[in-house]
Amino acid sequence: MARQFDRKLILEDGSEYYGYGFGATCDRVCELAFHTSMTGYQEIISDPSAAGMALVMTYPLIGGYGITDEDFESRTPSLGALIVGSYCDNPSNFRTTKTLAEILEEDDIPGMEGIDTRKLARHLRDNGNCRCLITGVETSREEGLKIIAETPVVKDLVARVSCRKRWFSRTPDHIFNVVVIDCGTKLSVIRTFNKLGCNVTVMPWDSTVESVLANKPDGILISDGPGDPADASPVCDLINKLKGKKPIFGTGLGHQLIAMAYGAKIVAMKTGHRGGTYPVRNLVTGKIEITSQSHGYVVDEASLASTPLTVTHTCVVDGSVEGLACKEDNIFSVQYYPESAPGPQDSAYLFDMFITAMKEAK
Repeated sequence: MARQFDRKLILEDGSEYYGYGFGATCDRVCELAFHTSMTGYQEIISDPSAAGMALVMTYPLIGGYGITDEDFESRTPSLGALIVGSYCDNPSNFRTTKTLAEILEEDDIPGMEGIDTRKLARHLRDNGNCRCLITGVETSREEGLKIIAETPVVKDLVARVSCRKRWFSRTPDHIFNVVVIDCGTKLSVIRTFNKLGCNVTVMPWDSTVESVLANKPDGILISDGPGDPADASPVCDLINKLKGKKPIFGTGLGHQLIAMAYGAKIVAMKTGHRGGTYPVRNLVTGKIEITSQSHGYVVDEASLASTPLTVTHTCVVDGSVEGLACKEDNIFSVQYYPESAPGPQDSAYLFDMFITAMKEAK
């Protein structure tokens, strides 16, 4: 007997896609976007920057190497939904501890397979990201569109993924103390700092400048995170009070918040950058870096003219701003993931730059 469709994806433009469910069986309204990475699905689903989103994986087979305990980027994955072409529930990997479906079920994340994900990705590429409903086949298009329209857009994603209280990650014989402002930081960032001889204090996104400086940091990282940077604007006030006092490094959302703190504008992208193959030109060295990215907003370059920020990196594909710096305030940032988990290792030198900045400031 032929397998019967049991799940459906309804887009806010009225288009529908039928498939099969795995993971959690709940209904969910999310922003829908496509992700082009070929590997690293565990890091992607546990990346706080993807909180509340439904991601369409363009690589056709997902789940083949299962889930391993060491590779999570957050303690509790907060992805909205996962949509794949073909799901493998029989992984082959000596490190596997669970299947992808089991993790999605545990964390209440609905999954869906059997869709032509490349067709869906082309639809999003041509028409832009949109909201969607993942639901059962019995839900009519009209009912689904009503549910989407009546579901409010989530505005507190950073507050949801940030830590509630500070926590520490220490390393033997440390050289520097780094404070991470947690807007949705990845655990691989913390691990990278530890490997470079840094003790790390992770602090909530709404921390005060007094509480940050009380930890006597040698440098401060404004982390990546999910959603519209306007929803995390209180961090801009913190940045303005900290800049010039300590070296500051921003990644992803942190990069956008630094730009906002200096008065630049942030604009939404049609589809965003999500994947591990985006080429970025380093304007200082002229070299091209292959980067891993996950963002739907970008700094408006024209608005930088009235700020002391200089553009240090640009995207080769669309020319968008990928890096900023203010030498006077000892601050720099990039739009992408320097820790590259998953992804290429071209940008690891940025951590060395931050280490150098802390050394010189000391």
